[in-house]
Amino acid sequence: MTEKLKITKAGYQKLQDELRTLIDVTRDEVKSQLAEARAQGDLSENADYDAARNKQAEVEARIKQIEDILETAEIIEEVKHTNRVALGSTVTIKIVGTNDEQRYKILGTIESDPFSGVISNICPLGEAVIGKSLGDVVEVKGTKPYKIEIVKIESSENAKESK
Repeated sequence: MTEKLKITKAGYQKLQDELRTLIDVTRDEVKSQLAEARAQGDLSENADYDAARNKQAEVEARIKQIEDILETAEIIEEVKHTNRVALGSTVTIKIVGTNDEQRYKILGTIESDPFSGVISNICPLGEAVIGKSLGDVVEVKGTKPYKIEIVKIESSENAKESK
């Protein structure tokens, strides 16, 4: 059995919107590009045709990927109030021995974007903080383990207010 991918309602809706755009708009645009390239004649040395075929393959692969995600996704309820880190929480951590504080939102793998401060619940840091409380010191496992302290936990409701 395939493991359910955890996703927020907003993330699920974003994927549905992307799927609709790919099916209703992008697919037709690529078909038009293919038709224009075919009209140019010899397809064996037609760079426009090759580019359109590649784009078509990318679009169809992304459609299939999104359909698979939506089929196996489990929509999570974002945390409203909690004293423990959970999916949907925003947590501020401090690396033990430094004054370096970092803030992360914990979501499922589909919505993670580490460069934007959104990490997966299954990455080493996400795994380390899930279920922990304010003030807990935990070790983050990895190639070079390190310890962090949880200095702030915000629910999705509070995190929206603080933006």
